[in-house]
Amino acid sequence: MYKAPTVKKTFQILDYIARREQKTTISDISRALGISKSTVHGIIKALEREGAVLRNPKSRHYSVGMRFFELAQAAYARIDLKSVARPVMEDLMRETQQSVFLGIRFDDRVSIIDIVESTQELKITAPIGARLPLLVGALGKVFMASLPEHESEQYIRRAELRAYTAKSITDPERFLKEVCAARESGYAIDDEEYLQGVRAVAAPIALAGRPMSAIWVVGFSQSMSSEKMPEIGLKTKRAAQLISQRVQRRPGELETI
Repeated sequence: MYKAPTVKKTFQILDYIARREQKTTISDISRALGISKSTVHGIIKALEREGAVLRNPKSRHYSVGMRFFELAQAAYARIDLKSVARPVMEDLMRETQQSVFLGIRFDDRVSIIDIVESTQELKITAPIGARLPLLVGALGKVFMASLPEHESEQYIRRAELRAYTAKSITDPERFLKEVCAARESGYAIDDEEYLQGVRAVAAPIALAGRPMSAIWVVGFSQSMSSEKMPEIGLKTKRAAQLISQRVQRRPGELETI
C-alpha cells in the first residue's frame, strides 16, 4: 500500500482546526496531534496559501478558510441532505405546528432546498430554490455565530444591515450581541425582523463541525408568541443536531427512521 504521510498529516490538521470550538495555534496543533512544530508550520502555510486556513494576524490563531467551505459545499451537493433531514423536519413541524425550512448557504445567500409546510390553514411558505440574504433575521445570526468571533465581526461591520421592517436590526453592535446569544444557545430568533407579523427560529446543521446549512421554523406572530420562542428554539436546535449526526455518518450507517 502506498503511504502519503504528508497528506495524512494535512487532513489531521484540517480536521483538528475545523472541529475546535476555541481558537488554536501552531503549538496547540503540534501538541494535540504529536506532529513537530516545523511540520505543522509548513503544512499550515501551504493551506493558508490555498485559502483553506485563515490566520488572525493579531492573535496568530488559525481557523478554516473559505476554500474549506467551498469544498464542503461541493460535498453537500453530493449528499442527499433532503432525504436525511425530511423525517426530522416532519417531526419538528408536528411538534411546533409551524412550517419548517431547510437551506444551504452559498456565499452571501441561503438557498431553500426543502419545506415541510404547516398543516394549519394560515401558514408561511416559499418556493423551493428561493434565495434569502445571508444576514437576514435568525439565519444570519446562526451562520455568523458559527464563525470565529473576529471573522463574524469583520463580516458584519463591512456588510449592509438592511431594514426590512421596523424591527430589523441595522446597528452592527446590536446584531453582534444577537450573534453572541446565538453562539451560546445554539439557536437564533427572528422577532419580525424580516417580515412584519412573522417570527422565526433557526439552528445550524454542521458538517465537520462547521455549519453550511440550517433549518428554521417560521410562523405568524400570533401563533408563535414570544413566550413560545425558547421552547421552539430548543426543539429546533435538537432537530438540527440530529440531522447533523445523521448526515455525517456514511450512507450505509444511516439509521432507519
